Amino acid sequence: MLQAVLSMGIGAGLGAVMGYFGQCSSGACPLTSTWWRGALYGAIMGLIFYLSARK
Repeated sequence: MLQAVLSMGIGAGLGAVMGYFGQCSSGACPLTSTWWRGALYGAIMGLIFYLSARK
């Protein structure tokens, strides 16, 4: 359980950074257009990565 939370936290952090610095004003990247959407998307991707890497 702790590993899942860590994976989601790392993903959320990376997604927030990606959303903050890569702000897309054209509307072509709606998932990372703001830092909080990037964090949400990153957390979901971190959870998917954790579930796929589990034994």
